[in-house]
Amino acid sequence: MNFNKEFLNKIISVTSNAAIACYEHLGKKDKILVDKAATDIMRKNLNDLDIDGKIVIGEGELDEAPMLYIGEKLGTGKGFAVDIAVDPLEGTNFAANNLPGALSVISISEKGNLFNAPETYMDKLAVGKNVPFDATDLDFTIEKNIKNIADAKNKDLDKITVCILNRPRHKEIIDKIKELKVNLKLISDGDVTGALLVTDDKYDVDIFLGIGGGPEGVLAASALDAFNCKFQGRFLFKTDTDKKRAKNMGINDLDKKYELNEIIKGNSIFCATGITKNELVNGVKLADGKFITETLVTQKNSLPFIAKKEVAIT
Repeated sequence: MNFNKEFLNKIISVTSNAAIACYEHLGKKDKILVDKAATDIMRKNLNDLDIDGKIVIGEGELDEAPMLYIGEKLGTGKGFAVDIAVDPLEGTNFAANNLPGALSVISISEKGNLFNAPETYMDKLAVGKNVPFDATDLDFTIEKNIKNIADAKNKDLDKITVCILNRPRHKEIIDKIKELKVNLKLISDGDVTGALLVTDDKYDVDIFLGIGGGPEGVLAASALDAFNCKFQGRFLFKTDTDKKRAKNMGINDLDKKYELNEIIKGNSIFCATGITKNELVNGVKLADGKFITETLVTQKNSLPFIAKKEVAIT
């Protein structure tokens, strides 16, 4: 499916409006309120679209309102049949404390082309297009992945940078990276952004890895596909409830390692609007009675671009 320009602009408005809805709550120390503001306007905007939409990657289950829950139907039901992955506010801590890094993110594909999974953790690996596909793998050791990247890029180990969430669960990985004298870029939240830092040398990140959110993994994969990058993910189903939900969704091999083309099939739209400034886009600004937003937009087989929007205060 090729999405036309009019439809693309409408999806840009969805994340842009969600970002703007967060503006008055920035720095108010209320994660729930700012997340609800983004979620409510995103739901409203999606329901106004002529789509037959379904959330396949969302923020919880039916009983966890006001989240955009997995299985929720959206749109007027009249247009495209689409699957939707959402993170109305990635980086609730960033927004609540008015720190850099908060985004509003969505991915939309033709029905059946986005991976459908319960909300859970995912072990991830992402590298740029300038690294040979077989040089890295989730099943390789950290040392092997890093040394293969260094060889492929003709760089010394101390010139390689690994991006990873700063979590206790990553202590062994972080210790090994330090032992190898490789550079570390530790992030406190925002692993969609973390994964996308492999897309361009200007970000100086050679590999993104570690355990983070499954929804964020699928969203990042949608964008990385357009950049011709590599992404692998393995969902982590730890509880019996998680495993049962996964099997009910048709996931029989709970330990399967997924390649990017198994998570994202065909074309997809990815939009990430800055709520607060980050390395990808600027945050929401207010000037001359207008909100100004920036959105990173990708589609497969099209050049990624930054869309700027101005929305008058009403």
